Amino acid sequence: MTIPPTESLLEINQNHYVMSKSKLNAVKSVLPLIPKKGVLGLGSGSTVALFAKELGQAISDGIVNVQVVPSSYQAYQLAIEYGIPLTNLDINPSLVLTVDGADEVDKDLNLTKGGGGALFQEKVVAFASDRLVIIVDESKLVDSLGTRFEIPVEVLPFALSVVKRKIASMGVFPTIRMAQRKMGPVVTDNGNFIIDLKFPEPIDEPERVSVVLKMIPGVVETGLFIGMADEIHVGTEDSSYVVRRAM
Repeated sequence: MTIPPTESLLEINQNHYVMSKSKLNAVKSVLPLIPKKGVLGLGSGSTVALFAKELGQAISDGIVNVQVVPSSYQAYQLAIEYGIPLTNLDINPSLVLTVDGADEVDKDLNLTKGGGGALFQEKVVAFASDRLVIIVDESKLVDSLGTRFEIPVEVLPFALSVVKRKIASMGVFPTIRMAQRKMGPVVTDNGNFIIDLKFPEPIDEPERVSVVLKMIPGVVETGLFIGMADEIHVGTEDSSYVVRRAM
């Protein structure tokens, strides 16, 4: 076993501190958007976990009186942990606002999502919302999607081999996402599998790519969120800034 030098460990800890501080600044930026009353969508991911903690505190302090529709089991657990009242889309099919994270954000505010495997339900909750607000740190900003992250797609297990072969024939490299603490593939909250797609080049036409992928029988949903985000709240080490969709 090789132990990294102390300097490397120190650098890792410093980078983690900076990233955590950036994420918290993004969270603080979005808090003023929370309505006094209403139903929100609660996304998934590490930055959203920080948001859930702050939202739970605001509810506990009586500052806001809101409910959330969780987009994943992780979001559901966060709501339980921080005392956030829960509801669902059957009771509240129209949401005032959804706060979520992203793996990548391009210059047109298109997103790559699904690193946590919740892309399908995240997209449904986002679609049900009047506004989709994304909280990220600057490391998530890219010129084109597919630059730093592979593009996930949720696939019916029955169609797995057929979907993989079709995607490979398009010159894209598909990999079944494997579980880390169990044998076999990752299983989504919907009982499906995730295939991560490595494109040979960053994606210049994400809308076209999304449509092509969705047309493959067996593909439930893609991690390409095209034209859905209204605002991106970007946290930095010292502050934050907001990028809004052009009207």
